[in-house]
Amino acid sequence: MPTSTSAESPTSPTSFATPAPPDRCRSDLILFMAIAFGVSWASWFTAIGLGGSATQAPTALPYLFGAFGPLIGALVIRVRHGRRGEPAPEHVVRFRRTTLFRVPPLLALASATVLSAALLAHAAGGPALSWEDAKEGMRDAGGPAAFLISMVISGPLSEEPGWRGTAYPRMRASMGRFQVGLVLGVLWAVWHLPLFFIDGTVQNELGLKSPSGVLFAVSTIPMAMLTACAYERAGVVASIAVHFAVNTTMVLLDVKTPVTQAMIIGVQTIVATLLLTTSRPTSHPTALATGDGPGVR
Repeated sequence: MPTSTSAESPTSPTSFATPAPPDRCRSDLILFMAIAFGVSWASWFTAIGLGGSATQAPTALPYLFGAFGPLIGALVIRVRHGRRGEPAPEHVVRFRRTTLFRVPPLLALASATVLSAALLAHAAGGPALSWEDAKEGMRDAGGPAAFLISMVISGPLSEEPGWRGTAYPRMRASMGRFQVGLVLGVLWAVWHLPLFFIDGTVQNELGLKSPSGVLFAVSTIPMAMLTACAYERAGVVASIAVHFAVNTTMVLLDVKTPVTQAMIIGVQTIVATLLLTTSRPTSHPTALATGDGPGVR
């Protein structure tokens, strides 16, 4: 997310910032959630009221703007901290080579969870993999480059600085990793609900009461854990990469059937659980919550 390059303080990878008061973590978290849900839901309910498709004017504008609720919330929290004279997290301002080297393997692993699950689902009697829909989707988007750019902006870039970069470290100050994954995953699923009522969205195509719609909601929990694993290892850039890899692979493989969705949930749950249980956090939870620890925002 955009950050200020001013007011930095050198923080060694092994040192911890002074723990943030619990009330400050709580107030930041409440403010972030209010903005993320308020901006997104106000925009999406406007789109619902306008009717029409999310891919056509005038519905497209509020639909697209609504995706940026979490990013706007993250920016407000960053400005709030700036006014207090608190430094921006060092790793947000400066990219470390050692950190960036971790991003490609995490991206590949995230994509592999979807691909392997789709192959397992096919072996269990599910649909065969096909690239025809992927080719058509890229043509509709204006070509491969435009398609990839849209996949980065819509979801990963508009959401991760908020959910992982802002909410996650503050929730970790008082919760364990798995508890945060569950709670944040449920909140993430609830945040998506209005999209089921906007024509032209993936969620609307799945249907809120259908098995596919229910599985979409459930899938936010392992996704919350998987992106959190990436965040703890290499910051918000890594969580953006993982979010992008999962979304893009699912679109390219045209994942819609319940058997494939269920298999993806299972594979991602196993992978995320292994990653969370076999690694140590990059920083202490209370240091993460201050916004000054190495692994924040």
